Amino acid sequence: MPSPLLPDGHPTAVLDELPPHRCSCGITRRAFVAESGGAVSVHLLRVQQATTHYHRVATEVYVILDGTGEVELDGVRHEAKPMSAFLIRPGTRHRAIGDLTALVVCLPAADDTDEYVD
Repeated sequence: MPSPLLPDGHPTAVLDELPPHRCSCGITRRAFVAESGGAVSVHLLRVQQATTHYHRVATEVYVILDGTGEVELDGVRHEAKPMSAFLIRPGTRHRAIGDLTALVVCLPAADDTDEYVD
């Protein structure tokens, strides 16, 4: 679904109104995949039954907006609370744990074919 445009032609999105998409971390609502030509996407993530996974290409930034829990990076758990941010480089096995809502920025844009589990 394309994002609506502002009067000056720039795409905009209301993240919590986008359609849900199941991913390895839970339920995500993705914006700007198509509009950026695949260069970047931003997601509202509600963590649910996350599975450890990694990306070969994508770099992700998780910014915790609400809740408490942990973000596991290569088997090491780190406290996650509002305004915590995590840079997740390609190849890093990761998952979020707990009752968390996060803003996720993905470079390049999210691509389900770039999601791997061991």
